[in-house]
Amino acid sequence: MPGHFEPTSGGGAAVALDDVEISIIRSLAVQLLELIGPGPAEDAPDDPLAELFADGPTEPPRDPVLRRLFPDAYGDPERAPDSPAQAEERLAHSAEFRRYTENDLRAGKRENALAVIRTLDSLTPAGDGGAILRLTPQESRQWLTALNDLRLAIGARLGITAEEDTDVLYGLPDEDSRKPMVMAYLWLGGLQETLVGTLTP
Repeated sequence: MPGHFEPTSGGGAAVALDDVEISIIRSLAVQLLELIGPGPAEDAPDDPLAELFADGPTEPPRDPVLRRLFPDAYGDPERAPDSPAQAEERLAHSAEFRRYTENDLRAGKRENALAVIRTLDSLTPAGDGGAILRLTPQESRQWLTALNDLRLAIGARLGITAEEDTDVLYGLPDEDSRKPMVMAYLWLGGLQETLVGTLTP
């Protein structure tokens, strides 16, 4: 169990985490929450349907991490279009899709990150430090999505656009300022992979 998820009875998963690992994951989840942004304002209209039909943004985010988390639905906007007409059509479709989906996507990612924080905060420390994290099937799915979002965010900061890009990062010297982020990226990938294994029959 140390360092990787294992399946538990009832379809959940468990992993042993030390205090440093717990702190790292929680800190990253909090940073992800701050990046995604707050939920609906407290002074929102009393009408419960108002939020449901509220329009989302139509422009892609400027931050590269948010662009990775909320990509264009109709292709990469930085890719050269086949023609001006196709470019205009693609932008119109992407804007319309984003308008009706991004708010829900943000809410889902926010809830998954909160689930990570809540489960870590509810841990009972072991006598020798650290704790055993035990997840329900629902929590496992939330963790899986949140781990993926964390890796996407770190990957965007590191400039990783394809799996081949990680080969260069393996050889970074210890004094390179990117080294801690690279180690976190690889470690989260290992956690994600073993958690997927607990969810597959």
